[in-house]
Amino acid sequence: SDVLLSLSRLAESNGYTRPVIGEFGEALSIKGGRHPVVESISASSFVPNDTELGGERTAAVITGPNMGGKSTYLRQTALIALMAHIGSFVPAEFAHIPLIDRIFTRVGASDNLAHGQSTFMVEMQETAHILHYATDKSLIILDEVGRGTSTYDGVSLAWAILEFIHNELGAKLLFATHYHELISVADRLAHASNMSVAVKEADGRIAFLYRVLPGAIDRSYGIEVARLAGLPASVIAKAQATLSELEEEVVEPAVVRRVAATVVDPQQESLFTPVRDERQHRVLKRLEEVEVEKITPLEALQKLDELKKMR
Repeated sequence: SDVLLSLSRLAESNGYTRPVIGEFGEALSIKGGRHPVVESISASSFVPNDTELGGERTAAVITGPNMGGKSTYLRQTALIALMAHIGSFVPAEFAHIPLIDRIFTRVGASDNLAHGQSTFMVEMQETAHILHYATDKSLIILDEVGRGTSTYDGVSLAWAILEFIHNELGAKLLFATHYHELISVADRLAHASNMSVAVKEADGRIAFLYRVLPGAIDRSYGIEVARLAGLPASVIAKAQATLSELEEEVVEPAVVRRVAATVVDPQQESLFTPVRDERQHRVLKRLEEVEVEKITPLEALQKLDELKKMR
């Protein structure tokens, strides 16, 4: 009774609404969603955002600058879904929350030095757990997966993880990233879309609007954020020059080549499906014909020798 009373008082004082609970597989729809904790401690008014996952769009890749609100948006979506499942009203104007078998999150950065595990190892272990156990009835929240290693390793892993969840799992997914190479991937996947946190630029400065809108932003504004943090002007200038060279000479050509091989239709062969030639098909067919319960050890060795000689 204490829990129910606390939830009811919280809902009344903060203007929460009663969510509509749907069936497994239905769309998740939130209008004017808010983060219940950030809203309560923020000195300024909280900027609400909408979330739509399901139907023709089960995955969203979210880009934008640090401090722009990506992580808050991911967390508030997971919290609203969780609150609905425990019988609470939720911080939103409207919420249709389908039944969800599990909510998986990979957010933040942490290590386990006592067990010799780096931040990146912990990140990959948690991601592996998600990929092994999530289903098409799950909600997955991924925040900057791959950032704990080198740029090329990180973007390659993030790319493959995004495709795997989209093509193999079919779970509802919010994937925040600074890897703008994933923008082109989301554009080509059948049930994915791009979203971004809005910023306003004026006189070389940026202002965060905290609005999550359709469409991508192909800049992270990392250098602008560094300027706000007070880095010396000479460091900022050098960083801008280096960034321009890297984008022109390295990143853009690589993305153009790799996107051409990205899976467009989930019914097509994915990167995770091995391509077998005719010889492999013949070998597999012969193996399927073997009656394991009746074959002797000597006959098994003879059969293996035959298979090795097949061309």
